[in-house]
Amino acid sequence: MVWLGACSKGLTPLVILDEGTVDHTVYIEKVLPVALKYGNQFFGSDWVFQQDGAKPHSHHLSQKWCRDNFPTFIEKDRWPPNSPDLNPLDYSIWDQLVNNINWNKVYSKQHSLRI
Repeated sequence: MVWLGACSKGLTPLVILDEGTVDHTVYIEKVLPVALKYGNQFFGSDWVFQQDGAKPHSHHLSQKWCRDNFPTFIEKDRWPPNSPDLNPLDYSIWDQLVNNINWNKVYSKQHSLRI
């Protein structure tokens, strides 16, 4: 699984996550610090973090981490579900990426580590 943050000023680096289900612990330890670092680099202390309603995002500990660390954060109860206009990465950019990848040259993380 891959996570990427996007905003008007740029992209975060990709966060490559191990195979399997991403739970709130992995999300808090590996993803949220990257979002915080690059959000602060791009905007200082004047920005809002938003995410969709995936289970790792909506877990109470993830929500607490976000409240405690981001300058401003839209909590899970205030974000509309399944909103293509509000989640452009989910509904258009990822689709374009998937359609334009040369899948014959894509290997798993484990395969790359063996090479």
